[in-house]
Amino acid sequence: MIHIAIMGLGTVGTGVAKVIAENAEPIRRKLGEELQVKTVLVRHFKETPYRQLMTDDFAEIENDPEIRVVVETIGGVDAAYEYTKRALIAGKHVVTANKQLVAEHGCELLQLARKKQVSYLFEASVGGGIPVLHPLTQCLAANRIDEIYGILNGTTNYILTRMVQAGASFQDALAEAQEKGYAEADPTADVEGIDAGRKICILADLAYGHQVDPAQVPMDGISGISLKDVRIAERAGYRMKLLGRALRLPDGRRTAYVAPHLIPVSNPMSGVQDVFNAVMVRGNATGEVMFYGKGAGELPTASACVSDVIEVLQASPQRDEIGWEADTEGFVKPDVLSSRFYFRMLGSLSEAVSAFGSVEVLSENGETAFLTDAITGEQARTFSETLPVQACFRVLA
Repeated sequence: MIHIAIMGLGTVGTGVAKVIAENAEPIRRKLGEELQVKTVLVRHFKETPYRQLMTDDFAEIENDPEIRVVVETIGGVDAAYEYTKRALIAGKHVVTANKQLVAEHGCELLQLARKKQVSYLFEASVGGGIPVLHPLTQCLAANRIDEIYGILNGTTNYILTRMVQAGASFQDALAEAQEKGYAEADPTADVEGIDAGRKICILADLAYGHQVDPAQVPMDGISGISLKDVRIAERAGYRMKLLGRALRLPDGRRTAYVAPHLIPVSNPMSGVQDVFNAVMVRGNATGEVMFYGKGAGELPTASACVSDVIEVLQASPQRDEIGWEADTEGFVKPDVLSSRFYFRMLGSLSEAVSAFGSVEVLSENGETAFLTDAITGEQARTFSETLPVQACFRVLA
């Protein structure tokens, strides 16, 4: 019998317990022993099928020699950070879905895990049930990763899908997402790009081997997108999507950001709808490889957590290829990147041409919507500050 503990019994923690119970036999075949949840750490006791396993004292987990793996599903960086450190110091493997903790403290926690000869794994922190971190560090290990971009937040993708398919405004689509349980009562982390930002930081950390500080990464969300821009983009053969992007520049420096983009309908990413996520990885040997699936939810995320549990129990004491250096040198703001931009501004076409030179006109109706030739983000920002610009978004090539 192999015993584990779960910290937190919210959506993901409950899902982990369910997956272990419902898939007990295939898990037993893989491990050669039964896997069982022995202890569940909670803040408040409540009546659930796991009531007899609950404790509010982390020391019971920390000091129990039978517990080999701790699954952290608390969220945030306060209690989760303290308990994760203590579990690693106690010689226990830790598995997590906590993207904020990994993005902000992953480098330190991985170093501690190595020191204690245990593993700290976090496949579920990016893409929920989509296996992307493992392929990135193992299956694509022979590649130089030049770019990663993707739809990393299901809530925002659902909102943008409803704006396209139903003609809903941002506020109406958000209210619908909240009614369906796809968005929190306070949706800030989702709609302002913070959740996607933490995930692209983790992807960049693993791809480039250096810490990407979330505080340095520009994160723009979708709250400023109007239905007018969604419709103009759709008529022109583009879809509006919130993307997280990380790129290796020709000189070896790195950048990352989150922002809405116009994506050509010919790009498979444009067809990712509703709460689904997708991640595109471009390697110098493989070209583009796309990962697609449900990026959140109780069982998809729990599936990734339990897979990590099985891996740490099957593998050698630790995964040496998982990790990155604390050095943040070489990170630059994405203003240096050149791309086409979408603008919508008050005024006539002649004013747009005078400011930008050659443009591709998408709409003229008291306002002018157009696509520019390739310009840098810095140039786009300057134009936005000096002209009566109503909207400005990058175009994905």
